[in-house]
Amino acid sequence: MTTFTKIPEDQTPCISIDVSRRLAKINPNIYGGFTEHIGRCIYGGIYEPGSSLSDKKTGFRKDVLAALKELKVPVVRYPGGNFVASYHWMDGIGPKELRPTRPELAWRDTETNQFGTDEFLHWCEVLGTEPYLCFNMGTGTLDEALAWVEYCNGSGNTHYANLRRKNGREKPYNVKYWGLGNEVWGDWQIEQTTMEAYATKTVQWAKALKKLDGSLELILCGNTGHTKWDQHVLLECIPWISMHSLHTYTAANHRHLPNVTAPRSAERSIQIASGLIDLARIERGIPPWEKRQTLCFDEWNVWDSGRANPERGAEEQYTLSDALAVGAWLNVFIRQAKDVGMACIAQSVNVISPLMTTKKGIWKQTTWWPLLLFCKYMRGETVGVHVWSGTYDGDTEPWWIRSISCETPWLDVSACVDDDGWAGLVVINIHPDKDFPTDIKGLKKVREVKVFNVTGSDVEIRNADGVENVKVKESSWDAEGKFTFGKHSLTLLRWKVVDFGIGGDPEDQEWVRV
Repeated sequence: MTTFTKIPEDQTPCISIDVSRRLAKINPNIYGGFTEHIGRCIYGGIYEPGSSLSDKKTGFRKDVLAALKELKVPVVRYPGGNFVASYHWMDGIGPKELRPTRPELAWRDTETNQFGTDEFLHWCEVLGTEPYLCFNMGTGTLDEALAWVEYCNGSGNTHYANLRRKNGREKPYNVKYWGLGNEVWGDWQIEQTTMEAYATKTVQWAKALKKLDGSLELILCGNTGHTKWDQHVLLECIPWISMHSLHTYTAANHRHLPNVTAPRSAERSIQIASGLIDLARIERGIPPWEKRQTLCFDEWNVWDSGRANPERGAEEQYTLSDALAVGAWLNVFIRQAKDVGMACIAQSVNVISPLMTTKKGIWKQTTWWPLLLFCKYMRGETVGVHVWSGTYDGDTEPWWIRSISCETPWLDVSACVDDDGWAGLVVINIHPDKDFPTDIKGLKKVREVKVFNVTGSDVEIRNADGVENVKVKESSWDAEGKFTFGKHSLTLLRWKVVDFGIGGDPEDQEWVRV
């Protein structure tokens, strides 16, 4: 958690970190991914048979797998997304020459079904990640959903378990995470529905699914977290679910400061949705020994659909401003770790993605670098931080960030201590033109701090194939005097903690030279 005090612009900012204030476990699943049948995410992204860059047997792009392994991606959502509302999983199993080619309604494309359930689940095993499958609650049926669970998880001598064996997979996949539809509230969806109808249907589906496999962790189809839909479906369905999903994309049409402050809206959404979970538990009489539900932000990113039209593949070319916004998103998940059980960046390859493929290899967008730093280093437990800083007081996107008094300081901050005793402090200076020399309290006995910095010549600078204008630069700092956070930059400071301590002045913590 990060608290904040606004100070005059001419005063020196200050950040106080207390590693003894360990506030909440950071769920590794906040660094999840998402692969949907849209554009070049699947075909030409994670799967490209015949390419010299792909495994000859599986068709999986080896360079993509290596990059995602570097992120230590813990969970990946599939097959959608809007795609799932007209997707029938049985089209994508069995001999490939017998799989039907279908019109694809969500993105107005054609689906060959050459990549389906077995390919995805095998790809997850190669990557070393947990799969998260989403049910078709548009044109799909409960029978179809039950059959899919049996096919993936069944161990007995039953029809769909035997069909899986016939298709070459003897042991169950044991898929744990299952989404109860995708954005079924949206008017762009096939078989859009009302919150009342969805809640009624979901309870019936959940009863049957839990009878078939009581280990399933079901994820409710939420909205943004601050809508009547979220309130109603949580109240009706909370006894049956493990998580409640939220979807939000942020962007501000090349306006840097509204762009980098937009993730503050997601932070408020998390706080509101967390309250709705508590309200539903109280109203439904959920006893304290039943595990509290968490939030699953299973679609998030910076996305300007004008720049990246989904019907034309949704391929973005991200700026430094967008990279800082992605960092701000990740800071939100660290600060709100108590309530966020999973988050999936949309998407993992090519489609509004930090990772792009070509026929010759991969290249990494500006947004890759903050994601990499968080995935590698911002783990363990979130810790207490207080920030004294000036603020950006201009227009925001969405507008209501100002309406509900969300803070938008020049320095966007989160902090953690990992399981090996390494402290991490991420500071994003969102100011386009001004460096901030800053006092940092809590480093009294530190002798060396590792410094990781992401910045560029200006907020509009981009990366491209063969052009890496934005990347991580590493250095060190002796923890003496003020640390200067450069204009439009993301900085991760990292040091080894010897003695966490319990309470007291953060200046009294014990440290070691690294």
